[in-house]
Amino acid sequence: MAKTADQEFLEFLIKALVDNPEDVKVDRKVDEMGVLLSLKVNAEDMGQIIGRAGSTAKAIRSLVRIVGLKSHARVNLKIEEPAGERVTRERKTASTGGEELEELKL
Repeated sequence: MAKTADQEFLEFLIKALVDNPEDVKVDRKVDEMGVLLSLKVNAEDMGQIIGRAGSTAKAIRSLVRIVGLKSHARVNLKIEEPAGERVTRERKTASTGGEELEELKL
C-alpha cells in the first residue's frame, strides 16, 4: 500500500527527532470520523516525542492536522505507549554540573 502525504510527513518528522529512527512505525486508518495516524517509537525516544508538559506532541499534532487540511481530511494522531518498562537515562544538570540518573516511568 502506498504511503500518503500525511503519513510520509509524520514519519519524516519523527525520524528527525528521535535517536532510534529505525524503530519508528506509522499506521494509518480511515473511518467516518477521519484519518487516524498511530505512531510507535522506541521506549527511549518517548520523552523526545512528548516533550516538556506535552508541548512537542501538541506541536506535532498541529502540524499533522495542517497537512491533512491540504487534502481535505481530518487527521488525528495517536501516540502508542511502549510496553510498561522503566527507562533510565543519564542527563547532565546545569545546576550541579554533574551527572544524574533520571528515571522515566512509561
